[in-house]
Amino acid sequence: MAEDDLMKVKVCFIGDAGVGKTSLIKRFVLDVFDDRYIATIGTKVTKKIVEVDGSSGQAKVMMLVWDIMGQKGFRELLREAYFFGAHGAIAVCDLTNKESLEELRYWIKALTDVAGDVPIVFAGNKADLENERVIKEQDLQDLASKYKGKAFLTSAKTGKDVEQIFKELAAAMAQKMKT
Repeated sequence: MAEDDLMKVKVCFIGDAGVGKTSLIKRFVLDVFDDRYIATIGTKVTKKIVEVDGSSGQAKVMMLVWDIMGQKGFRELLREAYFFGAHGAIAVCDLTNKESLEELRYWIKALTDVAGDVPIVFAGNKADLENERVIKEQDLQDLASKYKGKAFLTSAKTGKDVEQIFKELAAAMAQKMKT
């Protein structure tokens, strides 16, 4: 596959502070997990190439993954620049925090107001904390289907379905860009 065949895409992570956006990115890119919470300041961009099966064979997708701070006071300031040119998003909620699922509606509206109708994959993170879970898998699935996306129960700590959310989004973006 030639370098020209490499599809470059901008992926935005959306969701409230503390839901595990940075941890999911670190698990995906570096295969590490650190349970110390360090708030993201501003934005951080990481890249990784993913190979996916598309309708016309293999596609190589270079994902430029944008991580943003989720604190409410900063959302308005960064929104335009952060979402501009996004090809897709991973919407993350914390399965132990009901409000984080509700807040995804705000984040999705902010995203689509700037980037338009882009593919979104949903991650219900912290699936390893089963005894503390307050969000039902069905509620996450219902929200995902409203936005024509797929939902996964993920754990940055164990790695559960982390690779899958990125591959799912890469495939959806590749499909959309070819049509």
